Amino acid sequence: MLTIINAQVISPNSIIDRGWVSIKDGRIVAIGDYKTLPKEGLQGEIIDAQGLYLSPGFVDIHVHGGGGADFMDNELEAYLTIAETHAKFGTTAMFPTTLTSEPELLWETFSVYEQSLSVNQSGAKFYGLHLEGPYFAMNQRGAQDPRFIRNPDPLEYQSILDKYRHLIARWSAAPELPGALEFGDYVSEAGIVLALGHTDAVYEDIVCGIEHGYRLATHLYSGMSGMTRKNAFRYAGAIESCLLLEDIDVEIIADGVHLPEPFLKLICKNKRKDQIVLITDAMRGAGTSDRESILGSKQNGTPVIIEDGVAKLPDLTSFAGSVATADRLIRTMINVAEIPLIDAVQMLSLNPSRIMRIDDQTGSIEKGKLADLILFNERIEVKTTIVNGNIVYEA
Repeated sequence: MLTIINAQVISPNSIIDRGWVSIKDGRIVAIGDYKTLPKEGLQGEIIDAQGLYLSPGFVDIHVHGGGGADFMDNELEAYLTIAETHAKFGTTAMFPTTLTSEPELLWETFSVYEQSLSVNQSGAKFYGLHLEGPYFAMNQRGAQDPRFIRNPDPLEYQSILDKYRHLIARWSAAPELPGALEFGDYVSEAGIVLALGHTDAVYEDIVCGIEHGYRLATHLYSGMSGMTRKNAFRYAGAIESCLLLEDIDVEIIADGVHLPEPFLKLICKNKRKDQIVLITDAMRGAGTSDRESILGSKQNGTPVIIEDGVAKLPDLTSFAGSVATADRLIRTMINVAEIPLIDAVQMLSLNPSRIMRIDDQTGSIEKGKLADLILFNERIEVKTTIVNGNIVYEA
C-alpha cells in the first residue's frame, strides 16, 4: 500500500485541496480530501506531497523520440531510452510513432517494438504503435522523406495488418489520395484509430473521410492544407474543416513554436476542451541540449538543426519535429493559450486516453484505474513519476 497525502489532487472535475490517494497492487483504491483521511492511520508507505499537484500521468499519442534516440533506430535500447527520458517530464504512457520509410525498415520496427514490451519497466508504458505514413500528400510532406511517400496499397497494408494488427493502435494518412477511403474502411474495421494528416484535402474530402473512419486530425495546422482557390472559387482546406466539423478531434503540438498564441487560442475557441489533445511530436533531440540531430533512423534519417526551441531542416524550409516534453505543453497552454490548469491536464491525460480507447485503464485519477501519477509544482516541474504504482522517476 502506498498513500500520497497533502496534495492538490487534479481529479476529472475539480482540484481537491489537501487531497490524498491510496494505491494498492498498482491501482488507485481510494481518493479523498483531508477531512476524509482515515483517523485510524494509514498503512504502508506514505508520501507527503507538501502541497504539490498530484496529476494523472501524461499520455503522449504522437512521439518519435527523445534522449538522443528515435524509435526508427530499431534498437531495443532506443525504445527504453525514450521511455525513460519522457517519464522524467511526466509522461506515463506513449504511442511510439514511426516515420515514412522504406518498407523493410518499417517491418523491422514491428519486431523491435514487440521485443520492447516485455523489458520496458522503468519508463513510460507503450500502448501500441502509431504509423505516421507512408500514405501522404507530397505537397504536405513537411520533413517526411519524399522517397517513400506513396498512395495506399492494399497488398501492403493488408499484409501489415494480417501479421501485426495486435501491435498497431493508430494510423495517419491523407484521406484524399486514391484508395484512401478503402484504406480507411479496412483500418477502422480492424479496430485501429484512423487519423488524417499530411493532407491536401478540402472540406468535401474531409466530410467523406469521416464516413470512412477519419476522426482525428494529426498535428492540426502542421502538414495540412488551408483555404485554396480553384478557378477563382474558394475551398476550405483541412485546417478550416477540422476546426469546423464536430466529428473531428484534433491533436496539437503545443510547444509554443509550431502554434503561436493566436492559433492556440483559435483552436480552444472552436473545439470543445474534450476534443483537444496535446502532443509532443518529439524527435530524438527532446530532453537533450543537442544543437544538431537526426530526424528518423540513425542509418538514413534526415539531418536537422535545433534552434528557437524546435527542430528545423537545415535549409529552414520546414520544422522537423519538436523537441518538447510533456511539461512544456502544459506550461504553454496555461501561459500562452490562457486556459485553466485542469483543462490543460485533461488535454494531455483523459482526452488522449479516450481517443486511443485506454481510458478504462488510465488518464484520470479515479478509483480502480492504474496508478499512473505525477507530482509537479506550480511551474509544472515534475518531481515524481509513478507508473503502475511504482516510482520510476524522482527529481
